[in-house]
Amino acid sequence: MAIEFDGREIETTSNGYLVNREDWSEGLASVLAASDGITLSQDHFDVIAYLRDEFFNNNETQPNTRTIVKAMTEQWGRPVDQKSLYDLFLGDPSKIAGRIAGLPESRRKGGY
Repeated sequence: MAIEFDGREIETTSNGYLVNREDWSEGLASVLAASDGITLSQDHFDVIAYLRDEFFNNNETQPNTRTIVKAMTEQWGRPVDQKSLYDLFLGDPSKIAGRIAGLPESRRKGGY
């Protein structure tokens, strides 16, 4: 699969994940999110930045939702629960936010 962005054709997997991580940009993230009916806010970009930082600067770690909740609670200085993250990303935050963040598809099984 491919999507048209900024005059280029960006290759994606059949599940919508970027084939080439270097294709990612905040503008492309907005396009990827819009395809899921999501308009990105600062909270979305905070989660995306956290996931990208963990992946690229922490041995390709892909945090699960529980870990994201803890990180965002600390970063935002307010209580964050799983429901608020599920509401932001209209489904599984670790997978959907990871796809929008340009990360590879997580092969992690369900649960914590």
